[in-house]
Amino acid sequence: MILSKSKRKYMKKGNLITHAYPDSIIADQFRTIRSNMKFLTNNPNHRIFLFTSVGSGEGTSTAISNLAVTMAKQNEKVLLIDANLRSPVVQSVFKKEKSLGLTNLLTKDLTWSSVINQTGIGELDILTSGSSIFNPAEIVESAKMQELLKEFKTIYDVILIDSPTILKYTETRLLANYSDGVVLLVGRGKTDLEDVIEAKRVLELAKANVMGVIINEKYK
Repeated sequence: MILSKSKRKYMKKGNLITHAYPDSIIADQFRTIRSNMKFLTNNPNHRIFLFTSVGSGEGTSTAISNLAVTMAKQNEKVLLIDANLRSPVVQSVFKKEKSLGLTNLLTKDLTWSSVINQTGIGELDILTSGSSIFNPAEIVESAKMQELLKEFKTIYDVILIDSPTILKYTETRLLANYSDGVVLLVGRGKTDLEDVIEAKRVLELAKANVMGVIINEKYK
């Protein structure tokens, strides 16, 4: 199990704590999460990891962005994909302008190298969500999505996928099935236990490899 009590008074939306404050307690917690994921992943071909949450607003995008920075600082070649096609946040976290991204790759004849954004933080690249669409589940279910992930596995050491809540959206269940491991975010004092149990059941139905849980603790 991956467990982190993130002190969110330091985790304001958009803050890359692991980059701005690498010696902070929060940064150290993300290094622990990275290490735990390494321990749980014995297969070197397991490179795709999905982050999802039980409910909305539980800090998934901020958490996965900080983890991506942590991994990049450990000399790993990392791709962070914003697959939250309904309410994307990653581009805001990294202060990138809205541009071509995942949806454009899946619906147009583009090369992935033409839409990847370099962050300047180690070898961390990000693939933003792209243009707004009306059918996220349909394009995620496409063969092109699976082919794209397979290609990324030959290029990057780690692929991290940010996704919306598992309980509401079909595309998250599909992505969970495509991934080598899934990490579930739970809001301490916010998320109902019944919802956590249901999220676990849904992930099992999706034949997902649930690696663990991050408990995101909110401080007033």
